[in-house]
Amino acid sequence: MQYRPGMASPAGGYANPIPIALTPNAQSIPVSRVDRWSVYRRLQELMIPCWCLSDGSLWVEINNSTTAILVRSVIQHCIAPRRELVTWLEHCWDAPE
Repeated sequence: MQYRPGMASPAGGYANPIPIALTPNAQSIPVSRVDRWSVYRRLQELMIPCWCLSDGSLWVEINNSTTAILVRSVIQHCIAPRRELVTWLEHCWDAPE
């Protein structure tokens, strides 16, 4: 697969090289530009292939259900109101074992 240079990040580094042809499993993730870099960095920490394109879109390669759940969790953590996250966590603690 051929690569072209990635887009500069707010921290002055570079995003992953962007594949010229995204893989068939790549999905565009609708997140605001404000949250995009937080989501991108967390997905990178989880070793989930992702790319920030120059048009502001975030693309993630989703190959299995585990990856899909992780992507959903990362996005939820970045965009959900704090109260909603606290309620969800309390619900998890109260769940029967």
